[in-house]
Amino acid sequence: MTVISIKQYPKATRVLNSYWEFAAERQRVFFKRFSGESYPWTENKVITEYKFTNAYRASDRTSQYLIKNVIYKGSPNEQEVFFRIILFKLFNRISTWELLSKQFGQPTYSTYAYKKYDKVLTSALKDKEKIYSAAYIMPSGQSSFGLVKKHQNNLKLIELLMRDKTWMKIIRAKSMKDVYLTLLGYPTLGSFLSYQYTIDINYSRLTDFDENDFVVPGPGALDGIAKCFSNYEECGSENLIRYVTQVQESEFKRLNIKFEYLWGRKLKLIDCQNLFCEVSKYSRIIYPEMRGTNNRKRIKQRFEMNPEQISYWYPPKWNINHLIK
Repeated sequence: MTVISIKQYPKATRVLNSYWEFAAERQRVFFKRFSGESYPWTENKVITEYKFTNAYRASDRTSQYLIKNVIYKGSPNEQEVFFRIILFKLFNRISTWELLSKQFGQPTYSTYAYKKYDKVLTSALKDKEKIYSAAYIMPSGQSSFGLVKKHQNNLKLIELLMRDKTWMKIIRAKSMKDVYLTLLGYPTLGSFLSYQYTIDINYSRLTDFDENDFVVPGPGALDGIAKCFSNYEECGSENLIRYVTQVQESEFKRLNIKFEYLWGRKLKLIDCQNLFCEVSKYSRIIYPEMRGTNNRKRIKQRFEMNPEQISYWYPPKWNINHLIK
């Protein structure tokens, strides 16, 4: 991991302390919930009232489903693994995957047919069902593929990726950045989605890069970074994500915070990037006077209890699954 230049030493605002405090408290909530403790799992009213992702991206419900039920369930054929990942991520919604699975069995490229998939998804929309996650906005793709409905253009994007044998390009990639640039070359896959999909692909056996190799800050992270560092433009947002990833242990020690690592796994670039996005939201409540890059003033999503328990399981190459009890 590239070390940030001392010439660009970060100038922290008071929000940075809250970054670490939030990360630790959110992780405590994770472990309390994992241990079966009852709600509420924290006295922090902001975390109790509003929806926030976990400190570790792979611990979120949708990522857990992707890893266990999409990537590592089904044919290990590289073409099929890639197809399943992209199909799931374009919608990023568990219920959509389960809808398709109910109709066709586990989705496979060998049995995929545009008309069949379009019919099922169009019918779901007519029944007022949501087929996309609210986590981020997927571009419509109409200007690229010319179809009326977003999901139709997304299916055409999948077809393009498969025709181009993109999975083979990804397998041959020499770095995480190479994977990112490969995806970035396709319509509707901008920098944010290309990076997120790169991380998802790296959960699989298609690639095996260290998550500290490469990072691309998303819009929410850019806002959080601007709130945490007064000289963020001088330092560079990517450098600042690398910086906090490097100093995580010393920062927790400085603030006398006990952080419960993920069965020994430290926060990686993707996790620290996501935490900047979450502290962007968190600070809207506790530091409403702080302005970042997007000037948003409220948190849209409130916390809603999902009673379905998660049996946590991570990419086997992380070597932590045997520690989960």
